[in-house]
Amino acid sequence: MNLAHWLARAGSEFQNKEALFIGQSSVARYEQFARWAACGAAWLRSRGVGVGDRVAIYMSNQPDYLTLLYAIWHLGAVAVPVNVKLHFKEVAWVFENAGVRLAFVSEKAKSDLARVLGVNTCAELYTVPEAGFGSMVSSFPASAVETRDKDDLAWLFYTSGTTGRPKGVEITHGMMKAMALSYFVDVDHVSVKDSALYAAPMSHGAGLYNLMHVLQGAGHVCPKSGGFDPKEIFALGTHFGSIHMFAAPTMIKRLTLQAKANGIRPEGLRTIVYGGGPMYSADIIEAVKVFGDIFVQIYGQGECPMAISALSRKAVADRSHPRWKERLASVGKAQSVVEVEIADKSGKPRPVGMIGEIMVRGDPVMKGYWKNPEATQKSILNGWLMTGDIGVMDPEGYITLKDRSKDLIISGGSNIYPREVEEVLLMHENISEVSVIGAPHSEWGEEIVAFVVPKGNETLEPAVLDIHCNYYIARFKRPKRYIFCDELPKNNYGKILKTALRDRV
Repeated sequence: MNLAHWLARAGSEFQNKEALFIGQSSVARYEQFARWAACGAAWLRSRGVGVGDRVAIYMSNQPDYLTLLYAIWHLGAVAVPVNVKLHFKEVAWVFENAGVRLAFVSEKAKSDLARVLGVNTCAELYTVPEAGFGSMVSSFPASAVETRDKDDLAWLFYTSGTTGRPKGVEITHGMMKAMALSYFVDVDHVSVKDSALYAAPMSHGAGLYNLMHVLQGAGHVCPKSGGFDPKEIFALGTHFGSIHMFAAPTMIKRLTLQAKANGIRPEGLRTIVYGGGPMYSADIIEAVKVFGDIFVQIYGQGECPMAISALSRKAVADRSHPRWKERLASVGKAQSVVEVEIADKSGKPRPVGMIGEIMVRGDPVMKGYWKNPEATQKSILNGWLMTGDIGVMDPEGYITLKDRSKDLIISGGSNIYPREVEEVLLMHENISEVSVIGAPHSEWGEEIVAFVVPKGNETLEPAVLDIHCNYYIARFKRPKRYIFCDELPKNNYGKILKTALRDRV
């Protein structure tokens, strides 16, 4: 089934319901939203785009982003959303690797991108006019939704590329359908009174979450700033009254700090789903104190988008359960549409309570990487996606991430998981951010090095941090070196670049 059918149905069922917003201003009703997508498909066809062709979107968050996505799917083509923060040369590589036929880019980026595109790309570059995509395509007749199978490609997602070139994950219509429907069971409900707020990049998880909101006729709100601004988000929450948003853990921390600084408990934020990086216990505990039980955690990867596990809002907010701290440190239980196991290196399931690699299989799991059979073979083992994440599952099914397998530190024959050390250091009142890595050591194999960002102008002494660590964890897990810095290097999705930290030591 083509995902574009969901918008076509919403356009009929919720015709006069306001659908797309920029800030507090309405841009389109559902009937207009659906019609622009149908006319947009005809416009794409007139430019030579056909079924299965790749169409890229390299733009900041805006209502037209969603219209473009559905126009691409309506035609039966494949969307290639590209992070707007990527460098032009990185974008050019994605275009060439994906074989992009046509791309929508910002006016500002168009000339620079055209200059760096190589001879191996045939991508035509277009900008959306100030009047909007609807004005650009309204003279074209609305076309019928192209038939698509569940295994047909819908979204070509390029991984963040913390090491080497990013890989193109083949996300199908069936994968996204499974993800969206499981959301209602495992994550949250959506109603026509709700509004989805796109403060995180629509090229990533925030954009994927448009589907369930289209299904239910909810509103879609893009901040005027085009990005993440806590004050703006609080104002939009107050205005719309029932906001859902996807946020990275760093965004939640900023929201919490802003709310505390202003001495307010913002209204209208009904649900914040967080994921995409480690959420430290101290940060989510503080966030729940400030905002209440509005948080749900999901764990997923591009290879199984947003759909590996979920930690319910009840579990996030509960402080009465005897094991609430352990649950809060987990990523919840397997979502309904997947099976999750903890396995050894050969893919053999390990007993409950034993540490191993997290593997998952089910309808949301990718079949492979775009034009990369070698990487596919490494990641898919007997039908299971080997996530590369190390974790453990308790008897109730709660999954706790330890670290990426490549981040595991082996010192003196002992396994040390950096996240455990990071969690302890972040409990110190004068530490803002921290990242722990292993550095080569002639005697121990590796030694533990902690990169620490102090809060404000605070001065931290290694001896004080040693005492702090010794109070909570075994001595062999304590960092042997502390490197103090003003900030940690991050990629365009806000993930800390441990490869860059390793280079420094």
